[in-house]
Amino acid sequence: MKPYILEKFGSADGIILTESPVPNPGPNQVLVKIKAVSIARRDIYILNQVYPLPPRQGIIPLSEGVGEVVTTGASVVRFKTGDRVAGNYFANWRDGQIDMDIADQLGCTLDGMLAEYVVLNEEWLVKIPANLTWEEAATLPCAALTAWSALTGPRPVLAGDTVLTIGSGGVAVFAVQFAKMIGARVIALTSKNSKFNALRALGADEVINYIDDPDWHTRVKELTGGRGVSRVIETGGIDTFEQSVKAAAFGAEITLVSSAGVVNNSQVMLKSMLGTVFVKLINIRPVFVGSRRSFEAMNRAIEAWNIKPVIDKIYTFKQVKEAYKYVAAGTQLGKVIITLN
Repeated sequence: MKPYILEKFGSADGIILTESPVPNPGPNQVLVKIKAVSIARRDIYILNQVYPLPPRQGIIPLSEGVGEVVTTGASVVRFKTGDRVAGNYFANWRDGQIDMDIADQLGCTLDGMLAEYVVLNEEWLVKIPANLTWEEAATLPCAALTAWSALTGPRPVLAGDTVLTIGSGGVAVFAVQFAKMIGARVIALTSKNSKFNALRALGADEVINYIDDPDWHTRVKELTGGRGVSRVIETGGIDTFEQSVKAAAFGAEITLVSSAGVVNNSQVMLKSMLGTVFVKLINIRPVFVGSRRSFEAMNRAIEAWNIKPVIDKIYTFKQVKEAYKYVAAGTQLGKVIITLN
């Protein structure tokens, strides 16, 4: 079989197609024939070695992948041949609070999904929603679960709340869809007028071009009658955090989905915004994907509400480097898929 490996960091040219025997599953393992994978922004960070968890050189990349169970080990009880499954981003995070002893990730410290076949422990897998194609389901393990976690806990968004999303990447688009499923009002930010109609079709009640309206927090306050939003899905990092704080209502929550620039500029951020955060009693909560139990709950909701993920572009297994370069450019609406189906 043919897996890709991350041989060299810093460029998509360092992702090399290799050959190896089809692996045999151990007693508690499952052999999966991969049908589709998806590239997340974290995969670009891993490639460029700016990811918080140091990746292992020679790793099979990508955490987001789905496929069909081919065979199972003798002790496997959760899956059978023919089941449609996805890998869990944090392989060992079953439920509750994550800790460093269960922080291993597919495609980073553990071999990922960019291969024709993979062997995974049965506890590292979930069944995918029956209403989705392989390509649609490949969008779920990272982007969708991150958006789900940002909205559902521990202070879940309720019907009638107002949610602010930033951009049109996978997390932001899923956040729009899930927030509308919950019954929230959604204000979406984008840099391109050409994406207005698509965001509205997904459920955004208001769309703002943050390039044309650089002080967009003022417009957000106007659209909420001066109150501000109750939840910000903060995917912009240092570039948008200050205005996110200004756009937030008293007692709101800002979920930090992207750490880009925030850590490295923490002193500047604290000096300029800490007083406002304190006075408005804003809760700031980092979100790092989610547990297997959350993944399973999200999949039940996707199936019940027939939610369809947004796919921007589909590449073939031979076009992996092109797909990486496209995601790195950051212009997509929704997710970028590599199909093996």
